[in-house]
Amino acid sequence: MDKGRFAVPAGVTDWLIAVGVAALLLGSGLSGPHPSGDRELLGSALLAAGGLALAVRRRAPLVALAVAGLSAVGYQAAGFEVLAVSYLVAVYAAVRAGHRSVTLVLTVALLAVLQLSALLSHDGPAREAVAQARSTLEIAWLIAAFSAGEAVRLAERRADEAEHTREETARRRADEERLRIARELHDSLTHQISVIKVQSEAAVHVARRRGEQVPEALLAIQEAGREASRELRATLEALRDDDTAPPPGLDHIHHLVKQFQTTRLKTTLTIDGHPHALPATVGRTAYRIVQESLTNVSRHAAATTAAVLIHYRPDTLAIRVDDNGETTQDTTQMPGLGLLGMRERVTALGGRLHTGSRSSGGFTVQAELPTDGAP
Repeated sequence: MDKGRFAVPAGVTDWLIAVGVAALLLGSGLSGPHPSGDRELLGSALLAAGGLALAVRRRAPLVALAVAGLSAVGYQAAGFEVLAVSYLVAVYAAVRAGHRSVTLVLTVALLAVLQLSALLSHDGPAREAVAQARSTLEIAWLIAAFSAGEAVRLAERRADEAEHTREETARRRADEERLRIARELHDSLTHQISVIKVQSEAAVHVARRRGEQVPEALLAIQEAGREASRELRATLEALRDDDTAPPPGLDHIHHLVKQFQTTRLKTTLTIDGHPHALPATVGRTAYRIVQESLTNVSRHAAATTAAVLIHYRPDTLAIRVDDNGETTQDTTQMPGLGLLGMRERVTALGGRLHTGSRSSGGFTVQAELPTDGAP
């Protein structure tokens, strides 16, 4: 339940205000000139009804507005000359709830009905009838009530939008941090596990080619590497990147390529152009592209060679990784999380990425990263 100030329930506050306004109307009406007899009783009942209608102004603002307006017409016709305070409060509540057009139409209609009612029920000159109607509902007070309701409505809407924006920002930051951690886990752990798996498979291959018995420990390492790689990719398959962490850059490319050098896979690195300082994000992205490409070569392709080319251009860094392995239909149709992560990284920098089979056999990964406008 909504609470007002001092922990008073909103419903109780509404009734207190409604009873207070009803008492004010009755006091004002009965203390001034007023009719007697049945007309006095009817007018008093309408004064009280107009005030008590405000009890529902929060739940049904238009109902409160209509009841307050009709009661104002009724007690004026009965002979009471009292400012329609209840209608002013109802106008404020209706506008605050967003019913501006309906409130404006009902108010204009009420002003016309009050004028007509005063002319029909008043026995004196028309000027006095108009003055009586004006005293029942002052235009200035109407404008003030309408403006106050609109101002509060706009303030509440801005407060709601600000709160929603804060919640969205907090949720987005939490998601970005989670994705950043997950992406780095994918990049680093997958790479390290792949190196373990490749080295163990190479050792098993060499031992079997020499006719030696493969140690059980080595076979266990090989199987554990395969299983860990599968589980890691399955666990992190929905996670993406955030480049705020500082992973290795182009300075570590030589060491990275050397790590994938095995008896089964010959890796080479060629650097063309004139090496120069690059934005940090470009260096990190280039490192991840080469890392993921070589990881895919060692894991999925029956390749014996992998060539890495880094070409420095005036405003672009070109990266190319070629292998001579066999590509299957599954490889081209289901590139996996690694290639998808590459594409996201390259696109974020405004670059281009091409992956696919080579005409001479094998698979190629080609990327162009702009270096002039990157942060």
